[in-house]
Amino acid sequence: MSELHSWLSTQHHGLRTYKSLKKKLIGRASADPGHAALYRLLASMIDPYIDSFDEEPLPVDVADEVFARVLDIVRYAEGSVSRGAADQIQALNKVAAVELI
Repeated sequence: MSELHSWLSTQHHGLRTYKSLKKKLIGRASADPGHAALYRLLASMIDPYIDSFDEEPLPVDVADEVFARVLDIVRYAEGSVSRGAADQIQALNKVAAVELI
C-alpha cells in the first residue's frame, strides 16, 4: 500500500485525483482481500468530498487542507497494514471516523 501514498503525494489537489484514488482503492480491495475493509473505508471516506464538489469550483484552501489530511490518513493506514491485528483494527476505526468535509 505504500505506493498509494507515494502516488498520491505527486498528484494535483483536484477532484480528478480523488476519483483516481477511489478507483485505485477499489482495485486494491479486490487484489488484497486481507485488507479489503481498509481499502473500502478509505474509498468511502472520500465519497462525500467528491460528491460535494463535483461540478463545483473547489476553493484552493479547502483543497490544500483536505489533501494534507488525506495524505496523513493514507500514510497512517498503510503503516497499519504491517502491524498486528489490534493496530489494524484501530486504523479501521480511525479511518471510519474521518469526515473530510
